[in-house]
Amino acid sequence: MEAMEAKDNRRRPTVNRTQALVLGFFAVVVATVVATRLGAPETYARGLRLPAGNDRVQLAFLAGVLALVALLAVGVLRRWRWTFWLVMVAFLAGALRIPAVGFQFLGFVRGNAPAWFLLVQLAIGIAQFVVGLAMMAGYRRAGVWGGF
Repeated sequence: MEAMEAKDNRRRPTVNRTQALVLGFFAVVVATVVATRLGAPETYARGLRLPAGNDRVQLAFLAGVLALVALLAVGVLRRWRWTFWLVMVAFLAGALRIPAVGFQFLGFVRGNAPAWFLLVQLAIGIAQFVVGLAMMAGYRRAGVWGGF
């Protein structure tokens, strides 16, 4: 019986902290995008620069985002090397959201998004950057998709 359980455990790949953090971030972002689409569709369209009132375009964009996140999630679970590098670079680039939101709040960059949407963008940017740093630490410690 124990041999059978051990064999089953070998089939299930374990998800390390780095992978769990990235997958958790993906889940939060998907929930945020869907909640914004459902709760504030005008902000969703304006914030993503989509045509307002055109539900087909907005839903197609949402489906595309969900498909991309699903592909990346599969890459995280399967520990695809290209996915690691793509996600890490994109997450480290999340630091650029911080000054971008600051410039919008200060009025240096014109934007028509409400303050709550900018604060969500700021939080996502900070979280992205922190996850990117954790990914870098995991890479230095144990290689691609290594746990931090």
